[in-house]
Amino acid sequence: MAEPLIQIENLYKVFGKNPASVMTLVHEGRSKEDILAETGHTLGLKNINLTINKGEIFVIMGLSGSGKSTMIRHFNRLIEPTEGVIRVENTDVMKLSAKELEQFRRHKMSMVFQRFGLMPHRTVLDNVAYGLSIQGVDKAERNGKAREWLETVGLAGYEEQYPAQLSGGQQQRVGLARALCTDAEILLMDEAFSALDPLIRSEMQDQLIQLQEQLHKTIIFITHDLDEALRIGDRIAILKDGEMVQQGTPDEILLNPATGYVEAFVKDVNRARALTVETVMKPPARRITADTIGEALEQMKRIRGDYAYYVSDDGYQGVVTQQALEDANSETPFEEVVEAIPHVAPDAILESVIPETLESQYSLPVVDEEGELKGELSRRSLAEVLGDAESQTAAESSDNRG
Repeated sequence: MAEPLIQIENLYKVFGKNPASVMTLVHEGRSKEDILAETGHTLGLKNINLTINKGEIFVIMGLSGSGKSTMIRHFNRLIEPTEGVIRVENTDVMKLSAKELEQFRRHKMSMVFQRFGLMPHRTVLDNVAYGLSIQGVDKAERNGKAREWLETVGLAGYEEQYPAQLSGGQQQRVGLARALCTDAEILLMDEAFSALDPLIRSEMQDQLIQLQEQLHKTIIFITHDLDEALRIGDRIAILKDGEMVQQGTPDEILLNPATGYVEAFVKDVNRARALTVETVMKPPARRITADTIGEALEQMKRIRGDYAYYVSDDGYQGVVTQQALEDANSETPFEEVVEAIPHVAPDAILESVIPETLESQYSLPVVDEEGELKGELSRRSLAEVLGDAESQTAAESSDNRG
């Protein structure tokens, strides 16, 4: 069950000489443009409410000026809100004293910056160990931990290099290792990969996903790139002009955009690369559990269609057709009428299973790591979610087995 770690309630931020003086206009619902024209104040965030769960990658995304970087700086109070509550593990961050806030920043949260934020006069090892040195950890211990994290991010052997000697991707790995080295529970990543070349950026996304599978940190990731958000986020919040217009899982946002703005955002996304089989599959309605030919025929009569998936005590075994059952006799071993066909995993990316789906005369069984039948993936379901003409044609011309 999801365990809330960070809670943001009724968060507002107004930039200007006297923010409190314009809050009446904000609460009246006046637009950002009107407030700026009338008062000279800029509305940065408006009534943000969200909960971030422990151990998830929560992505905050939007275009330039949407308020996403403003929001992330509220989590550790680098920016003070005009109104609102920020709780981390039920601690009201707004009530921390200056000393308590300093300790909170040192031990609870770490940041990874867009432009790496490395100190050019320090070696890679010293950069990674810097956070621990601020915490007062002795040199031997902090260097030992720094070496471990450099090995984890693939930079063992670079300890004595300087940032200028590294590529952009290597520098960002140093920044990531530095943030992880303090063992902070929460990782704040502000456009961390956006300065990288596309190929290196993709590699860093892969590495972050792999690290998260091991570490289970709570990661708040800021990006303007929807493809990046969909790829790495467990949940996503989309901002527009300081307001949160939608919050949900990647498939919820992709398949059910809440506003025209979000719909325009997701319009050009390659769904085949963004969605998994689990988001498209249907429940496995056709299921045979019988042990004999006669029992199987009886079950088949109650199933819509002329085939079903055979499931035993050991899990999914294959496909049984009505024709094969009718052609068999009472002496035929049941195993002989079971046809082995490829199955797919629930977490498989749709793009990887399109050929199998279109070529198979049956809906593909979706089977998890334990061998349990979780669903079925048909040509028609694939065509509906992808909106692909080729897939749709294949579905409509099928023999209605899908």
